[in-house]
Parts: sequence; structure tokens; C-alpha cells
Amino acid sequence: MIMRRKLLLLTLLLVAVCSVASAQIVKDLQYASSTTDAYLQERCKLDIYAPEGAKDLPVVVWFHGGGLTGGEKTSVPRDLKESGFVVVSAGYRLIPKGTIADCIADAAAAVAWTFDNIAAYGGSPDKVFLSGHSAGGYLIDMLGLDKRWLAKHGIDADRVAGLIPFSGQVLSHYNYRKTLGMTPFQPLIDEYAPLSHVRADAPPIVIISGDRELELYGRYEETAYFWRLLRMVGHPDATLYELQGFGHGNMADPAVQILKDNVRRILRARSR
Repeated sequence: MIMRRKLLLLTLLLVAVCSVASAQIVKDLQYASSTTDAYLQERCKLDIYAPEGAKDLPVVVWFHGGGLTGGEKTSVPRDLKESGFVVVSAGYRLIPKGTIADCIADAAAAVAWTFDNIAAYGGSPDKVFLSGHSAGGYLIDMLGLDKRWLAKHGIDADRVAGLIPFSGQVLSHYNYRKTLGMTPFQPLIDEYAPLSHVRADAPPIVIISGDRELELYGRYEETAYFWRLLRMVGHPDATLYELQGFGHGNMADPAVQILKDNVRRILRARSR
């Protein structure tokens, strides 16, 4: 029995090593640069995870959480990195060194870089999905709904194949509100709120929330209202999931399976 266990462990280890070896990982690519802004130079880098021999694969551009005040691009769910998709994980400037506009502008620049360059890493620029957890979910909703940010790079936001926010803020972000002297319990919907830019012709949207009793600052109810508004304006493909038993901090890992299923669903629907 002990020998069998050792053989099993050795087999699992070899499988894990082969899995890592079969992945192409590129680190710290600069997607935006500045000769005057050292902080932008430091933060505006991305990592790419791609299966070996990748060609014309779906792409997920991932933005980390951290309340727009923390977090790193290395924070990517393991199952996402091993999903069979090309994954681009981007850093961005953070509050208070940067502004809310800096955060969104950096995210837009990372997405634009992806459209322009991802074919060289085996991804298809026609199959680019945006996703992220918490603050990352907020950023992708802003990019997909408010077309001005990507338009600065000559890109129509409707080129995005789908938006898949994990517990993303859709009010004006609470740490942006903090810079205005507000608390997380004082809602604000201004130009920096995804809710201000709800439109029927936005890309498909898959909204994923943690358990309503475990989420951060009523995030489930916030995202449920987001989903309802999308439905009311006539958006044809908006879906809401609630991951019961999972809170804000631990809902990202189980949400990856929903992401994978919906990427495939959306691409199948487009090919009909």
C-alpha cells in the first residue's frame, strides 16, 4: 500500500511537471511606457500564459483585485492559467499614487496591446474576453461599457468577445469614493460607475457574484441590479450567477469553471 501511494505521488508529480513544461509563460512585457512617469513604467507590465503550440485560441485578459489600491498581476486563479486559453494578466497603477482615471486608462492600454499583439502568442484577436476579480471586474466593466477608453486606442469596445466580471463593483468604486471623502456605505453613480454606461449593444456579459450573505458591501445586490438594468434596456446576453457558500475573497476559483463554460458557449453562438 505504501509503495502504491509513492508511485501515485510520483505519477502526479510527473504530470504536474509536464503540465508546467507544456505551457509557454512570458513575464513582464511592457504594454505602456513613459520617460517621465516611473510609476507607470513599474506597473504597466503583463504576463502571458499560453499552451505550448497555441494557435488561434480564445484569449482572457485578466485584471487582479485589491480595491484599486493593491494587488499584483501574478494573482491569477490556477485553473484559469491551465484552462487551455491564452491568458494575459496585466498590472496597472493604483490609488493613491495614481487616480481612478489612471487605473482605467492602464487597463485599456493593456487590452489594446492584447488586440494588437496576441496573435504572436497563439491567441486570436477575434476571441478576446475580459475578466477580473473585484477591482479587476470593475475595470473590465468600465472598458466594455464606456466605449471612450478603448476608443483612445482606435478600438471599438464591441470587438470584445465577452465581459466576465468576478464580483466586480458597478457603482463608482468605493476606494475612488474614499478620495472624495465618502465611505463604502455612501453609494455614488457618476462617470466612473459601470452602471452609468449600461447599454443594450454591449458585448455578452456574464456576471458572477459570491453568496449574497457573504459578499463585500452588498456586492450581490449591486450586481443583481446591474443585471436587471441590462435586461431592461434590452441586452440580449446578460447572465447572473450567485456562488452560494463562497464569499468575496474565495469566489474566484470556483468562478473559473463558469468562465470557461461561457467562453465556449459564446464562441459557439457566434459561429452559428
